[in-house]
Amino acid sequence: MVRTQIQLTEKQAVALKRLAAKKRVSMAELIRVGVNKLLHSVETVSLEERRQRAIAIAGRFRSSRSDLSTKHDEHLAEIY
Repeated sequence: MVRTQIQLTEKQAVALKRLAAKKRVSMAELIRVGVNKLLHSVETVSLEERRQRAIAIAGRFRSSRSDLSTKHDEHLAEIY
């Protein structure tokens, strides 16, 4: 493991200490769990992958409007 330092607000530190005591784990363990959740929730997709996904989705959906490609701004304005 790599040792690191972080700064918490007083409120965060107190709440974290209480939760650690309640769960009978260290504050460091709670922080590691939180970091893991954050890292798993952030999807890191390369620009090329995003480009390929956009190309793959093109033309896969249909609309009941025959003028959607020419009047898309007007249709969006109606929605918003």
